[in-house]
Amino acid sequence: LDLLPSEGSYFQCVSYGGLAAHRARSEAEFCRWLTTEAGVAAIPLSAFYDAGFEQRVVRFCFAKRESTLDAALQRLRTALSARSPG
Repeated sequence: LDLLPSEGSYFQCVSYGGLAAHRARSEAEFCRWLTTEAGVAAIPLSAFYDAGFEQRVVRFCFAKRESTLDAALQRLRTALSARSPG
């Protein structure tokens, strides 16, 4: 995941376009996969556009306890390092 610039926000946008195993997924599909496989919720950035606008970018909220964020990062590492995207 590539972090995008974020200032003065509780949200971090990330690009997943560099993940070959997930590149074909829409933002909504990738968010569903993150939720079911990693247990981490994200919001597809395309949801904020009237006609949708797929950029392979999703948004995480980081207004959480540090322990929650640490656990989420570990779950993301585990899910994204698996060979099959499921």
